[in-house]
Amino acid sequence: MPGKKRTLGSDLAKVDAHIIQPHEYDELPEWTDEMFERADFYINGKLVRKGKAGRPPKEKPKRQVTLRLDQDVIAGLRATGPGWQTRVNETLRQSLKRKRA
Repeated sequence: MPGKKRTLGSDLAKVDAHIIQPHEYDELPEWTDEMFERADFYINGKLVRKGKAGRPPKEKPKRQVTLRLDQDVIAGLRATGPGWQTRVNETLRQSLKRKRA
């Protein structure tokens, strides 16, 4: 991609070359069982067990759907700011509750 190249502003080669000294081990947190469960387990560079990374699964995950709406409706919803999809979901839920009652 043309343009300015981003720099991190740090010397990664120096970081990679650093060898942890005995006194630095006191700064490291003790590993918990949860940390071990989330870690990938390798033997001789071969992945033996994949850790449980990421968010835990939701009880009621949302599903993606395709919905055709008028352009002015979409523009009006988006104009309400971030989180507009969540507000649409809540509005539809309230509408269903009213119709059931």
